[in-house]
Amino acid sequence: MDLEHSRLGEAINSNDHTTDIVPLSERRGPLIMGLLWITMVTGFPAVLSGFFWYQHGLTLIQVLLCSVISLVILLAYSIPACHLGTMSGQTYAVMTRSLFGRIGSILVSINVAWISLAWYGLAALLLANGLKGIFEIPIDTMMLSVIIAIVMSVNNLFGFSGVANFAGYLAAPVLIVWIALTFFKALQHTPVAVLSVEPHVAMPQALTLVSALIIGNTAWGNEPDYWRYAKPRIMFTVIPLTISIAIGQILFPVTGWMLARETGITDFQEASGLMTRYALGDASYLAALVLIVTYWGLNDANLYASINGVANLKNYPRKALTMVLTVIGALASALLSKNSNAMETVCSLSSTVLPCATIIMMAEWILAKKANREKDLFSTVPAFSELPAIKWPAVIAFASGSALGIFTSGVIPGLDLFKVGVSSLQAWLVTLIVYLLLRKTETASRSS
Repeated sequence: MDLEHSRLGEAINSNDHTTDIVPLSERRGPLIMGLLWITMVTGFPAVLSGFFWYQHGLTLIQVLLCSVISLVILLAYSIPACHLGTMSGQTYAVMTRSLFGRIGSILVSINVAWISLAWYGLAALLLANGLKGIFEIPIDTMMLSVIIAIVMSVNNLFGFSGVANFAGYLAAPVLIVWIALTFFKALQHTPVAVLSVEPHVAMPQALTLVSALIIGNTAWGNEPDYWRYAKPRIMFTVIPLTISIAIGQILFPVTGWMLARETGITDFQEASGLMTRYALGDASYLAALVLIVTYWGLNDANLYASINGVANLKNYPRKALTMVLTVIGALASALLSKNSNAMETVCSLSSTVLPCATIIMMAEWILAKKANREKDLFSTVPAFSELPAIKWPAVIAFASGSALGIFTSGVIPGLDLFKVGVSSLQAWLVTLIVYLLLRKTETASRSS
């Protein structure tokens, strides 16, 4: 029996608990989770946001005010979303089984898989741009991004431990030191007078621009995939989450804005090269190393999320699955290299679609808590054979919120007129309202 139990444990660990609950004995503390999250919500996409906002005429005051507003919105979503992962110990895709049914869970799993691969391709493309901004590389940007995407998959062959260890012990410390150096150097060249510059962009429009990238960069939607490995104490979630988001989504973009104002550079490839040279001088190889480490840490998380999404559909061998998804991620990088608005598009899709399913999970958790049955919710992982084909309240609410978010995000060409407000927040609110109304109707019909 002991030998059998040992083999079962090895089998589960080799699959990284993608279809079962992470035991408390394998949970990480707040320090390693904070460092992991820093690599996910910081890095070049966050810094490049500042260059993007300067290019669109936002003042520093607008950037700061809109960033704080976006941060409050983000924390209102992220804290319960991440804590839900610590309480359940399950992946985002697996948790959808009991709430969405077979077809609904498949739909959500496919979404998390392809959107995470879009992020993976985008990060590889941004790294290719950055390296070409430092060196004269005689390789086309598209081809370079494909090569980078393939190489970056290695850590995911070792599951969560490979991702967390790389983030905690290498990527996060390098990232923090590098941006701190850049920020304080740029601050010395930024006069106080920039705080009194008259804005040329209306505040509602500024908020739409800022929130799209801040929330898009940081609201992953599938937060439980990572936080299921955290210890289930609320402050162990709140403290590292708040600190990492504040660093990544205020300090980093403001640094980018100050550099854009100082140099006049707004092109992403030039900006990436500037960021590394600015803090590290002519140490081009050190600059390239910093660039590689930071993007690699981010892409570990992207590929990890996609693997978990597919694993909910079928239990494929992890290494084989990792290799197949890596190839698809490399193709995504090639396609995105032809899209001039690649970062804004991926951010908008990520923050409007994936979190809608998490909102439904959080709503159901609250309903279960009121009925004093929260211990039963997500306490087991039902097999697909045990599920109904579809649970309409969750699927309809998910589709409604996602559709509105995409419609108002500006992702669809020709719909710029409807690019208003905070598209992600609007998507989340519609999802919540529709789900609660349908659940109330469902409960009433059962009672009668």
